[in-house]
Amino acid sequence: MYRKLRIILLVVLAIVLTFVISFCWRSFPIISGYGAKNLCSNVFIAGRSPEDVIKNELEGFPLSLGTYKVNLQDSSVTGTVFGFAKRVAIYRSGMGATLLNGVSKEDFYKEPRKTVAPYLTLADPALWPYSSKMNDSVIAGIDKKLINVALDSAFGEPGEKKNRRTRAVVVVYDGQIIAERYADGYSSRSKLIGWSMTKSITNALLGILVKDGKLDVNAPAPIAEWKNDDRKNITLKNLMQMSSGLKWEENYTKSCDATNMLYKEKDMGGFALQAPIERKPNTFFYYSSGTTNILSHIVRETIPASEYENFPYTRLFYKIGMNSAVIEPDAGGTFVGSSYSFATARDWAKFGLLYLNDGVWNGERILPEGWVKYSTTPATTHPMGMYGAQWWLNAGAPGNPAKREYPNVPADCYWADGYEGQYVWVIPSKKLVIVRLALEHGNKMNADKFLHDIVNAVQ
Repeated sequence: MYRKLRIILLVVLAIVLTFVISFCWRSFPIISGYGAKNLCSNVFIAGRSPEDVIKNELEGFPLSLGTYKVNLQDSSVTGTVFGFAKRVAIYRSGMGATLLNGVSKEDFYKEPRKTVAPYLTLADPALWPYSSKMNDSVIAGIDKKLINVALDSAFGEPGEKKNRRTRAVVVVYDGQIIAERYADGYSSRSKLIGWSMTKSITNALLGILVKDGKLDVNAPAPIAEWKNDDRKNITLKNLMQMSSGLKWEENYTKSCDATNMLYKEKDMGGFALQAPIERKPNTFFYYSSGTTNILSHIVRETIPASEYENFPYTRLFYKIGMNSAVIEPDAGGTFVGSSYSFATARDWAKFGLLYLNDGVWNGERILPEGWVKYSTTPATTHPMGMYGAQWWLNAGAPGNPAKREYPNVPADCYWADGYEGQYVWVIPSKKLVIVRLALEHGNKMNADKFLHDIVNAVQ
């Protein structure tokens, strides 16, 4: 009897040990990679201290298992977990931070990037958003008290634990900033991460290529690897509407397709496009960062190599004065269109204004005519009509406001949405663009009430 019990215990122990080793093998590189990349970006792009980033961005389990070392001499960050799963991220001026998956430091440095200088070609005396000069005039009819109620709710911290951690709010009405607030340690010059709001930037880059006549959203995706199998029927529109039918798992709490792509792969788009087809295109909605990185891969393949690295800057960011913006590449040199971009809150507001103004900036058409309407038309595959083309929508079920994401906000509201509480909301009927940037966990802000109060304040 004792021998049988011992054998059973040994078997159980072996199973548990195998599980633990497997978990560590799969998860440790994600933990160290996430920490190294996030720390590198926030130190060298946002200018924050390593201690502050580690205390806030990397405080919770399992990220707290990581150990990180910042090297100011070569602008790198090394992350490990109990000495294992070493990952290195390197910052390059004008390009942001890159996690070195599948490439050494030496080889990585052999591929320098030259950037163009930010510029604005607008005549004086231009006011924001066409310069940094603020308009001092007060728009009549604005209920400042109600605006402040909304801002107080965004920055408030109910309960003992600080979970909301709003860092910036900017409210733009009729092209003018009418309210702006920052948390201690942050200002209008602070560059803050957009996370998945980067997907909406990818939407703009694709729109520019459509305007140039280089891409057609209704045509099959121009991917050579798909031409000889069932994936050949996937269109750009299917990809943009998250309706490709590709097999994918997007779960940030474990090792899966999304986390493996972001923290283990050199070529993220190349990794994602290897996914097999699981469903018929345009029959099922599934939110996928892999899908957006496939789109980013397509952008790179469409642009001449000599123009690619400057393309987002010369054709989008600098055109609209979004001069603080940085979009970061993977180790293979392709912009991580799903997740990695930084900008100030004011510059994120400019991005929203571009869409509010139907893709036109200071008289120049940046996005093709009809692109904003296309981007904000509900995908037929989303069960609640909440997704367009790399933008989230408040359209909801027609005639049923209760089923909208924000039932007390106009149905024409749409937004870019990023991890941990990053938002650029656009409400065309109210001429509003509202930016909120945060590090939100747990007790989240009531966004419906926040937006409702601002809408009421400008009516």
